[in-house]
Amino acid sequence: MAVFVTGFPGFLTSRIVKQLLNRGEEKIFALVLQTEWEKAERRMEELLIEVGGSFRIELVVGDITQPDLGLDQQTAQRLKDEVEFVWHLAAIYDLAVPQDVAKKVNVTGTETVNAFVRQLPKLKRYMYFSTAYVAGRRDGVLREDELIRPKSFKNHYEETKFEAELLVEELKGELPITIIRPGIVRGDSVTGETIKFDGPYFFLIMIDRLRKLPIIPYVGRSYSTINVVPVDYIVNASIYLCYLEDAENHTVHLTDPRPYPVEEVYRAMVFGLTGKPPTGRIPLKMARAGLSVKSIRSLLGVEQETLDYLTWNANFDTSNAERLLKDSGIECADFLSTMRPMIQFYTANRNKKEFFIEIK
Repeated sequence: MAVFVTGFPGFLTSRIVKQLLNRGEEKIFALVLQTEWEKAERRMEELLIEVGGSFRIELVVGDITQPDLGLDQQTAQRLKDEVEFVWHLAAIYDLAVPQDVAKKVNVTGTETVNAFVRQLPKLKRYMYFSTAYVAGRRDGVLREDELIRPKSFKNHYEETKFEAELLVEELKGELPITIIRPGIVRGDSVTGETIKFDGPYFFLIMIDRLRKLPIIPYVGRSYSTINVVPVDYIVNASIYLCYLEDAENHTVHLTDPRPYPVEEVYRAMVFGLTGKPPTGRIPLKMARAGLSVKSIRSLLGVEQETLDYLTWNANFDTSNAERLLKDSGIECADFLSTMRPMIQFYTANRNKKEFFIEIK
C-alpha cells in the first residue's frame, strides 16, 4: 500500500513518516515544495538511517495551492493509481500570519488537496490535521462533533483553519475521513526534541531573556487553563486512529484531558529555568501595549497574539478520543511532570538560530 503526505519535512509530518516506516509501510510519497527540496532530502536520509531498511520514501515536488498539487502529469497519475492513505498536514501555523497568506495555504491548499483525494480510487483513509483552535473565541465546553462558527477569531490562523475544516467536513460520508484537532504542540515528552521554539516556547524564551532581572513577574492574571500536548502523543494517537475502522468519519480532539492552569504552567517554567518562582505581576494591558512594539516583541521573543490565549476560558471535550483510544494504551503525558525534558532541550539549543522563528 502507498501513503501520501503533505507538510514534509515539517516536524510533525517527519515524526509521522518515521512512525509509518517503523510500522512497515511499503511506500511513502512526500509532497515537497521546490524551495524545501534540499532540506527534505537531508531529512529523508536522516529518517532512513534512523529507521533502517531500503528507500521507501519518495519525494515529489509540488505545491498544495496549485491544481493537481502542482505535480507533473506522470507523477499525479502514479499517485492516483497507488495511494491508499493520505495525510494532509501542510499549513501555515504562525499566529501572526497575514490573512492573504493564511487563506491561500490553509483554505485554497486544503480545497486543492480535497479535489486530489477525491480522485484516488483506492483510498482507505484521509487524515486531515485541523486544530482544536478552530473554536476561535467560543468558550465553555468545546465538543468534537461541533464545528460552529464563532463570533470572532483570535487570529487569521484560527479563522483559515476553521474554513479549511469546513471543506473537509463536507466530504464526510463521501470519503473515509478522520479529522484530527491537536492542542498546542510541544516537543517529545521523553526527549524534549522539537525543531522550533514557538507556542509554549515563547514563554520559555521570554523568561530566559528576563532571568537576569531581580524578579520575573506573572503576566496579567489568568484563571484559564492552557492545553499543551507532546508531539509523541499526537503521532502515536493519530497513526492508531488512521487504521481504526471506528475512527472513520469522526473528528477527534488530541488535546490534554487534564490541562493545567496557565499560571501554574508559567510558574513551573520560571522555576525550571531560574530556580526561583515568579514574583509580582504585570497588568495584561501593559503587556499588550509593550508587545505592540516590534522591537520589544523581538527582544522578548514573543508574538503579541500569544497573550490572547492567557485568558481564554474553554475546555476541550475528548469523548471521541477517549472512546477510540480506549484499548490502545496511548495517553497524553502529564505536562508538568514531563516539563523537565522540554526545558533541558530548550536550554541545550537556545543559542542556535535555526530553532527560533522570526517575530513579526
